[in-house]
Order: sequence, then C-alpha cells, then structure tokens
Amino acid sequence: MVRIGGLASGMDIDQMVKDLMKAERMPLDKLKQKKQVLEWQRDDYRTMNTLLLDFRSELTQMKLTTKYRARVAASTNEDRVTATASSAAGASSYQISKVDALASSERLLSGTGKIELDPSKDLYSQTQSTPDMWRTGTVETKSFTADGSKATFSLEVPTANLDDFSSWSVKVNGKGYKVITDQSKWEALASDDSTHVFVDSATGNIQFKQNIAKDSSVRVDYIAKEKTDTVTLAYDSQSIQLSRGSISAVTSFSLKKDDGTSQNYVVNNGQVFKEEDTGFSDAVATFDKVTGKITFVDGKMDLPPKANAGEEQAKYTIEVTYKQNYTTFSLDTATSKGNMHENFIVQGNESLTQLGNRVNSSNVGINLFYDKQSGQMTLNRAETGKFNDAGPDITVEGLLMKDIFKFDDTAKLTGGKNAVFTINGLTTERNSNTFEMNGVTFTLKQTFAEEVSVSVNNDSTKVFDNIKEFVNKYNELIDKIQKKTSEERYRKYTPLTDDQRETLSDKQQEKWEEMAKSGLLRRDPLLGSVLTNMRMNFSQPVTNDKVSGAFNQLAKIGITTTANYLEGGKLEINEAKLRKAIEEDPESVENLFRGDGPTDSQKGIVQRLYDTVSKTMNQLKEKAGNSFSTQQQFAIGRTLKGIDSRINSFEKRLVQVEDRYWRQFTAMEKAIQRSNQQSMYLMNQFGGQ
Repeated sequence: MVRIGGLASGMDIDQMVKDLMKAERMPLDKLKQKKQVLEWQRDDYRTMNTLLLDFRSELTQMKLTTKYRARVAASTNEDRVTATASSAAGASSYQISKVDALASSERLLSGTGKIELDPSKDLYSQTQSTPDMWRTGTVETKSFTADGSKATFSLEVPTANLDDFSSWSVKVNGKGYKVITDQSKWEALASDDSTHVFVDSATGNIQFKQNIAKDSSVRVDYIAKEKTDTVTLAYDSQSIQLSRGSISAVTSFSLKKDDGTSQNYVVNNGQVFKEEDTGFSDAVATFDKVTGKITFVDGKMDLPPKANAGEEQAKYTIEVTYKQNYTTFSLDTATSKGNMHENFIVQGNESLTQLGNRVNSSNVGINLFYDKQSGQMTLNRAETGKFNDAGPDITVEGLLMKDIFKFDDTAKLTGGKNAVFTINGLTTERNSNTFEMNGVTFTLKQTFAEEVSVSVNNDSTKVFDNIKEFVNKYNELIDKIQKKTSEERYRKYTPLTDDQRETLSDKQQEKWEEMAKSGLLRRDPLLGSVLTNMRMNFSQPVTNDKVSGAFNQLAKIGITTTANYLEGGKLEINEAKLRKAIEEDPESVENLFRGDGPTDSQKGIVQRLYDTVSKTMNQLKEKAGNSFSTQQQFAIGRTLKGIDSRINSFEKRLVQVEDRYWRQFTAMEKAIQRSNQQSMYLMNQFGGQ
C-alpha cells in the first residue's frame, strides 16, 4: 500500500499514526508486562527449588551412619603402633602385647662382579660381547580390543615374517601371560587356566583358554624377521629416521622416483654407497646404526627437484628393509593378587634407564634400581610380606638379567617377611605392617615386647561438628526463603516497555527492574508451607524403640528455635547440652536424626525433612518447571503460552489497525490533493478570462 505522508495537507501524518498506535498498543504492553512478571516469578521459583535441592543433598548425607558413628582410635605409644578407626568400628580396646617381626619386602641384590653400565646409553653397544644374548629381527606390537565373543586373535600379518614365538609378550589389561608354543602342553592345561596363552607358530594366532572379556585390551609384542620402512623425501631433505634403532643388518636399500626408475644402495661400515660403487669410494649418506638415522652427504643423494610455481612437487621414496638387535628376559613374582608374570622384549637401543621405567611400571610389582657408584643392582618387590612358601617370591630368567645384571647364582636374596605380632592374646601374621581389623586400621612401626593399648571410642567432637554444620545449612536455607517471601512489593514499578526504556539510562533501567522484581514471591503459600512443615518436622518428638525418651526431641539435646520469631524458625545450639547427649547416648542421637519407620512420628528428623522438601520440590516443579521443561509441563508455562498466543494475535491486529489508519489518512490526502487541483483549475479558468 502506498502511504502519502502529509504532502497535500501539510500535516505530520507519520507522527499522528504513531501517536494513535501508542494508544492502540497499550493493551499489548500490559500483556508483555504480565508475561515478564510471570517469567521473573518462574525464575524465582526455580531458584528456590535449587536451594531446596542443595539442602536435600545435605539431607542425603545426613542419612548416612558415618555422620553419627565417627570413631577415634588412641594408642598408648604412637612410636610403636598407630591406629585409625572407621565408622564401622565398634567402641572397644585392643592390646598388642608384642611385635616379633615387621613385614618387609623381598629383595634380590646382584651377585659377584661390578656392573659397568652407563644408564643413559644403549644397552647393545655396552653388552654386545656377551655370546648368544642378542638376537636379530624386529620388535613389533599389535593391540586388540576384545568383543567378549572369542578366545583366539589373529595378528593379520604374514606368518612367514614371524619369528622367535616363545619370546613373545602377551598381556591382557596389563597382566602378562606365560607363552606356550607346544600344542600338547597347551592341551594338558585346565580349561579354566588364566595364566598361559598359546602362540601357534604355524599361523601366528594367539589363543586363550576362555573368551576374553568385552572391552579388554589385548597387547602382543612379537618378533618379526625383518622390517621395511618407506619414507617420502622432500626436495630439501637432509636426513631420514627409521622407526627402529640398534640396526644389525640392512637387507635392502633403494630410492624410487616418480618416473618409475630406482637406485639401489648398500650400507658399509656406517656409510651408504650406490650399489655400483663396489669400491666404497663415494658415500652418499652416513648411517647411525644405534639410532636408525640416515644423514645425507650434501649434493650426493638424488633428491627430488624443487617444483616450479604451479607445478606439483615430485615425491621420491626411500625403502629400507632391515633387522635390529633384541633380547628378552622374564620376571615372575608372588603377590597378594596371585602370581604375576611378564616377558620383556628389549630393543638394543634401549637404555638402562628406559628399561628400568618399563619394569617399574609393569604389573609384576618390582622396582629395578641401579647404583653406578657401587656397580650393583637390586630388584625390590613393591609389596611387603611373604607370599610363596615353597620358594622365592621373585624369579628371573634371561641372559641380560643373569649375565649382565648379575642376578645369577651368586645374587643375594633377602626374603620377604610377614609382620608377626600378638594382639588380645592371639599370635598372628599379616603381609603388611598396616592392616585392618574390625574397622580399625593398625600400623606397626617397630618390634617390641612391652604391651601397647589401642582404644576406640566415639568421636563426639566429629559428630557434634556434623550436626552443627547441618543446622547451619538449615538456617541458611530458612534465611534465604524468609527473605524472599518477605520482600517488599512495589506495585507501581511495572516492567519497562520499549518506549519507557528509551527515556532511561542503563543504571536507571537496572534500578527500576530491581524494584519491579522485588516481592514477586511475597507471602507465597508454597514457600510458607514448606517453612511451616519443616518447623513441625523439627519440633515433633521421634517415637521409635531406638530413641530413648530423654533424647526424643531436638530441644532435649540442646537444639531449639531462636526467640526472634521474625527469623522464621532458625535453630540455635546449646553446645554443652548437645555434646553431653552425644557422649551419653550416641545411638539415640543418631536415630533422632536418621531413624526410620512406617509413620511420621517414628521417622527421624532427617527422614521427615527429606519427605517434606521432596514434596515441595515436586510442587514447585509443577508450578514453575525446570530448565528442561516445556511450557506445557508446568502451570506458569501454560499461562505464558496462552499470553504468547494473545500477544501474537494482538500484534497481527495492530498491523491491520495501522494499515487502516494509513488508508484513511492516504484517502484524506488524496481528497485534499484533488480539491487543491480543482481549485487551481478554477483559478486558472477565472484568471484566463
């Protein structure tokens, strides 16, 4: 529609329509203000519900026995014995009349001869003179995640390239399995065996006696006969790095170009030569066998030329097939979790420090320690105690361990010992110097022959602190609800309309909204009801057979309502009276709070409060919902949905009204324009005579 804004009449039609629409929009503004008030009220209800949720979480904690059965253990000589007590411990006393031996861990000390090793250097270069210890091949790893349906796993690698099957390392969730390669020995094992794994040298498959549990991690470290690395060269490459170190032999070395041509190389005495350079006179690269790094001699290696602008960069690849040095050893330990085994495959470029880290982080529970100054090494079991009555708890196999690290027949074994002591007249043993009995954890610190007493009593201070903290949180809840329901309501401060906002500064708008939001829950019946019900929950006596009549009300244990009624029923504590009640009858105090029963009178105060708070939370949710609720699921939301529908209808009607005003004013303008045209015509006619 074409709108004519006062060209003929000279009136400000646009402003006139705006003024008329202000009057028409007043009912719409009131709807929007009503909507805003409801949204503020909804948010206030949700805030109150969050407060109740937090308090209910505290009530959940106060239902636990640990809040009332705190125990404290005291030793008559803490230099010899210390003790701590859990809530499960009963009030009692223990007499440890003597400690004959403390628990110690098994230790194996290297034997005759000084170990001369640099912990930071590769092991192969320092021990290669030892006959038969180092073998050649490459160490590879394959991992699986079990689906729970099978006991056999395939490496999916060519069997012809697999080697040294008995040296493989197989672990499930970190636990090592002993490898068997003999079919008859495997079949002789029990069907429920969980310590061995069969490696089939014909297929390379690994087989367990039972299906491996779903989502378990299966790791296989295996030996391949050789490895091939393919590396792409850039035009400015200066070196390449093989994926393995301690290279024992290179079986092939070739450069392949994009055009299909290739160049073969040979490695001789740490240098790389073209295959046709039989005299080894012009090296194109150096070869570090320890690290597997190949460094090109400037200008000697045939590298891809740099591509010109807009051209694709040529890609040359170097392919190297090689073998590396490796050795193996195994560790077996007896532990509190049973016998543990792990086979370690050691690459020749590993250092003693790296190997020690692997041993120390494994599941066998052993710490490997080397002292360069003394030239000795120890294997210490992490756990104390004796677990293998038939022999040592630590067993080692492998030339690296026996010939190099000196854990041979001359090694000195200090066996693990159990703690031996007499408690309450009973002589007994434990694997550790720290052990638990009837909820009390004892720690033996030294041997002795004089009696030490440990007494376990109620920790009344801890119980008092728990109850005091609960009362404080209740008072905080009461204070916040009381303040919200007693806020002043400023009815003349209605939500600001868009036009009103334009006339106020940001600070004025903020202050206005603060006043407009005040008192939206003033004297709210739901919140008033929960305050009343909680006061009743606290004041009514608890009548069940676990609470004595002397302590069946809060007032009887020193917790009363404050004298100031304006505080809405806050609680105050007579500390001396509460402490006395806890010490005299802790069971009654506990059941006064957390006791349960079929009726409200039998339920403890915490149980009653939990029911009251939960009921109110449900009512608040029905009224105001939560952040996950749709408008149709709560009362205020349904009202808001109705208001939104009315606002949409009203806004459509206002568009029609505004269009009507403009049509009327446009028609007036056109009529005035026609009148003016007729007047001009008549004037021209009369003037023409």
